[in-house]
Amino acid sequence: MKRPIIFSVIISLLSFGVIDSAALKNAESESNEIDLVDILKEKELEKQCLIESIILQEKYHQQQLDSFLTAVGFRESGNRYHITNKWGYMGKYQFGKSTLKGLGFKVTKKEFLSNPQLQEEAMMALLLHNKEKLQKYIDVFDGQTINGMLITESGILAAAHLGGQGSVKRYFKNGKVFRDGNGTKITSYMKKFSGYDIQLNYKLQS
Repeated sequence: MKRPIIFSVIISLLSFGVIDSAALKNAESESNEIDLVDILKEKELEKQCLIESIILQEKYHQQQLDSFLTAVGFRESGNRYHITNKWGYMGKYQFGKSTLKGLGFKVTKKEFLSNPQLQEEAMMALLLHNKEKLQKYIDVFDGQTINGMLITESGILAAAHLGGQGSVKRYFKNGKVFRDGNGTKITSYMKKFSGYDIQLNYKLQS
């Protein structure tokens, strides 16, 4: 907006002999410098806005993940890290020894129950593992409604936590509904924990 006005004035002054060509070159140089400064300011502002947007997105998804983990933990154990049920499942998320071993966690029962951070790490490892194995089902069914139930990534992963990824695959393939030792259906977890925007892709990429 500034350059056309500046040069129209300069051209008018030239026509009346008020300024010479040397002055015109100086004016053009100053105008270019002004434009460059404005461009740099705009670029810096765009960069800052992008950074702020990324930070807000990451904060939002972390809050969603924390809410999801708290909800699952409460359903599994009342969010108690130290308990073991009658079948031997341990901690906040009620892990079995075989699941922990399969994820690479070689710890004793005492070590596991006394270490909340280790339990959270195990849960995140299981979520990422199940997401990787169930990704094609997530891609196909996420956002669809089946038997009146909205299917989402968080619901699928919660169901896999209850009954294993195999039971989730069988449900989508032939409608077979797995129940755990308490008679809890994987579909109840799929429904109860639906809708959390956990975005585990961030974790997979980090």
